[in-house]
Amino acid sequence: MSPTSLPTRLRIAAVLVLIPTLVALALWAFAWPAARTAPRDLPLGVAGPPAATAPVAQRLEQRKGAFDLHRYADEAEARDAVEGREVYGAVVVTPRGPKLLTASAASPAVAQVLQQAVAQQAAASGQEIATEDVVPAAASDPRGAVLNTSVLPLALAGIGAGVAVTLLGLRGLVAVGALAGSAALVGVVAAALSHSWLEALPGNWWAVAGAFALATLAVSGAVAGLAALLGRPGLGLGALLVMLVGNPFSGAASAPEMLPEPAGALGQWLPPGAGVSLLRSVSFFDGAGAVGSALTLTWWAVLGLGAVLVGHAVRGRTASARQTPEREPAMAG
Repeated sequence: MSPTSLPTRLRIAAVLVLIPTLVALALWAFAWPAARTAPRDLPLGVAGPPAATAPVAQRLEQRKGAFDLHRYADEAEARDAVEGREVYGAVVVTPRGPKLLTASAASPAVAQVLQQAVAQQAAASGQEIATEDVVPAAASDPRGAVLNTSVLPLALAGIGAGVAVTLLGLRGLVAVGALAGSAALVGVVAAALSHSWLEALPGNWWAVAGAFALATLAVSGAVAGLAALLGRPGLGLGALLVMLVGNPFSGAASAPEMLPEPAGALGQWLPPGAGVSLLRSVSFFDGAGAVGSALTLTWWAVLGLGAVLVGHAVRGRTASARQTPEREPAMAG
């Protein structure tokens, strides 16, 4: 049954229900994480002799649920942990007083939260704390605005490619080739803008381009794959999944550990969140911590493209079986 064949009053009622529902979902998805942003088990290092670090760790643990403390023997070990993306920062206890190591490249918002939290504790004990940005954000983009705002264009590019392939009737290997080629071109264009022109993502050019391409392919493959399995409703489902869940739950503006649960964890299992994490790793940390995000994106891309290859064939056979009338048994002569 076509939607246009429904009575007018039902179509009007559908619009009156659908639009407010979408608005409510969008406000929930975007406003809820933003209004509840706070550290939750945020990985933070504490370095120095156990006797000297015990009071610092005790004061940090008073903020229950805020920090997940990791102990390190000295500053060098803590510095390696920050550079390896094991922790977002570290408090180092030295004979000259406490020192805070941060990584604004991992999240300028988290670096600011750590500075405020540790500075308040140091002030309460009558101490001053020195701060060092071990892995700084790009000088041309100290607030990480380019990376944060890249989530939406990448999501739109992936959704657009998946919709285009579906509506243009591309099937099988042709569709897979079109999606892969589109993602590769998006990666080149995005790297040219963010790396070469804006100088906001200073990692290896090809690694940055590859991260953009893989993130785009994960989205476009998922959207086209859902459409191949479910028909055109799959386009809407894929777009809603990416835009109303993946985009606001990505943690791009802060960090996954700054979002309320389960938004932070869920966002890292979806292409936008995994794409942001991969871009941070290859742009600022020489690939440290990139494996999990790359595997997540690859998983989405492979499943989506696999669905593109087999989905239309399965749906076609199912439709043919429904339309083929059963033959009546022949009468004995």
